[in-house]
Amino acid sequence: MKADDLGWRHRHVDIDGLRAFVRVSTGVGKATPIVHVHGFGISGSYLMPTARLLTDRALNVVPDLPGYGRSQKPARPLDIPHLADAVVTVLDALEIEQAVLVGNSMGCSISVELADRHTDRVERVVLVAPAGGQNNVPLRRAVRQLAMDGMRENPRMARVAVPDYVRFGPINTLRLFTEMTQFPSLERLLEIRVPTLGVIGSRDPLLPGRQRVNEVATQVPGHVTLVLITGAAHAVNFSHPGELAHVIGSWLDDAPIVDDPDQPGLATVLQIPRA
Repeated sequence: MKADDLGWRHRHVDIDGLRAFVRVSTGVGKATPIVHVHGFGISGSYLMPTARLLTDRALNVVPDLPGYGRSQKPARPLDIPHLADAVVTVLDALEIEQAVLVGNSMGCSISVELADRHTDRVERVVLVAPAGGQNNVPLRRAVRQLAMDGMRENPRMARVAVPDYVRFGPINTLRLFTEMTQFPSLERLLEIRVPTLGVIGSRDPLLPGRQRVNEVATQVPGHVTLVLITGAAHAVNFSHPGELAHVIGSWLDDAPIVDDPDQPGLATVLQIPRA
């Protein structure tokens, strides 16, 4: 355990016969727990920089879902609905009735699916750098986007991500890639029924261009807030944890979201007229 992980404990949760690894921080009063949902092919390790900064406001949970990181692998990668059910199993095991979900990349799709199918278990949702959909197809395009993102991320990210991707394996990557790109992320976002915060990075090559972002923003419900962090790429939770934690904290407090001048990155709420 790292020195800055003191106060966290490690648990194992049985998910359909698979042993899943879960990181759990110390709780804070009656605050709604915050559950961090990792992305495609990677464990929850890279979400820890942001999770650590949110432990002063609530219990934080960072699982490795089945097939990822230190959790056992199923025979085939779980699809997004089953991954959402796996998160619910973690909530049940930890006796968490309702949570704030903080998803990154494919973790956003999992979070949206969970919020749609188990609305009573979700108080709010934070979608950081949503991935998937037609912007990431065909495969060669996604590979180029990932390669470009790798050059834009904090170099320390490779030490966390590469071992996870190697363990996940190329065959599982191909199997799950189609699932991720076919997930109707836009349609689900337009239908989401709980307060939602979307956070995107200005240097994220996996997201569509600003014009498309603006088009989507005009269609989202009034309870969806969109924030741009200038200077961030895809793994915002790892590269800009201070700014992201500040934005999430302000939003959870229903306070105005303004930039934290002491943290890298510039946070701006997107002021876009809605249809």
